[in-house]
Amino acid sequence: MSAPTATESAGRATPSLWRRLPSSPVAMVGLGIVLFWIVLALAAPLLPLAAPNAQDYMAMGHPGSSARHWLGVDPLGRDLLSRIIWGGRTVLAVAPLAVIVAYTVGCAMGLLAGYYRGWVDAAISRAADVILSFPVVVLYVILIANIGPSALNIVVAVVLASAPGIARIVRGLVLSLMHQEFVAAAYLRRESDVFVMLVELLPNCRGPLITDFCLRLGYTTITIGTLGFLGLGLPPPNPDWGGMVKQATSMITVFPHMSLYPTLALVSLILGFNLLADGITELSQAD
Repeated sequence: MSAPTATESAGRATPSLWRRLPSSPVAMVGLGIVLFWIVLALAAPLLPLAAPNAQDYMAMGHPGSSARHWLGVDPLGRDLLSRIIWGGRTVLAVAPLAVIVAYTVGCAMGLLAGYYRGWVDAAISRAADVILSFPVVVLYVILIANIGPSALNIVVAVVLASAPGIARIVRGLVLSLMHQEFVAAAYLRRESDVFVMLVELLPNCRGPLITDFCLRLGYTTITIGTLGFLGLGLPPPNPDWGGMVKQATSMITVFPHMSLYPTLALVSLILGFNLLADGITELSQAD
């Protein structure tokens, strides 16, 4: 009978991180905010909302709240509440997808660099250093300006900008675990390199990676908003929180609600991701 892996032993010793999540008030508040937006986004087609791109020409002269438009309309007469909720669908689809792909690439790079070391580590580390030498916002702007604004291109830009940083984190964690007994036991069992990396090493990096994942969701949400504000987000007329803020800046002194509501939506979602990350950090440090 083969010896249990380190992951199996740890799972029996302590409850799962997700099972202990309710014990952290900070994490639960963050999770509640995120779930609020997820539920709204999923329910958007079922809610009695105006179409996000439908223009109400009668409301353009009176853009404040009304029975037909609870949060008012934007400068083009489109319902703000509808566009905010439908814009949330975009953010909650693009941001997690971009971060998941970035983590897939970054974890692969970090595992290879930390496990094999030598010239593999040197090549991956130097490539990561080159990309990380650019300011993140500048890198995003350069990439999107050259490949064009779209949801897919935002994912590509986030992966190229984020994967090297993730690789550095994974590499450092792998190097610290390489001399642990469970790795030596895997070698004695003649496990393959892929097994050691994916079953023994990567699961034991999960604490810091889960925290970083939640933080990167917040950073990516900021990025999507920033690109939208700069005109490099989703192409119009797609609802885009950053684009909505940009569109309303010329009228902010007269109708501040046009930019205030999408800004609050963006800030609340980022706050939710950050609080969730803080709560997970507290639980990880308590292990």
